[in-house]
Amino acid sequence: MSEDDQKQRLAQLEARIAAAKKADTPKPHKDEHYSQAQLAWRMVIELVAGLGIGFGMGYGLDRLFGTLPFLLVLFTLLGLAAGIKTMLRSAEEIRKTTQAAEAAEDDKGN
Repeated sequence: MSEDDQKQRLAQLEARIAAAKKADTPKPHKDEHYSQAQLAWRMVIELVAGLGIGFGMGYGLDRLFGTLPFLLVLFTLLGLAAGIKTMLRSAEEIRKTTQAAEAAEDDKGN
């Protein structure tokens, strides 16, 4: 192979690499994607926190009174109910915010 052929092949390779780098540049993400994930994690954390607090209170009271499974189960179920209620409240808040944003967008369009 001659030196000119190698230079030409090297230039072609560099051009292909540059084209591949341009094609692989990441596209910017929308903020909406991340906000939806944050809201989902918020709901999960609210549910787990309710369960955890209920479990902790039930276990502590059972240890205190010596009735191990009874209050543990009761307070865990109450914690689950509280977590679900908090999740539903958050979902309602999100729905109202979304509807308000859509209404404002419709008012701009008209």
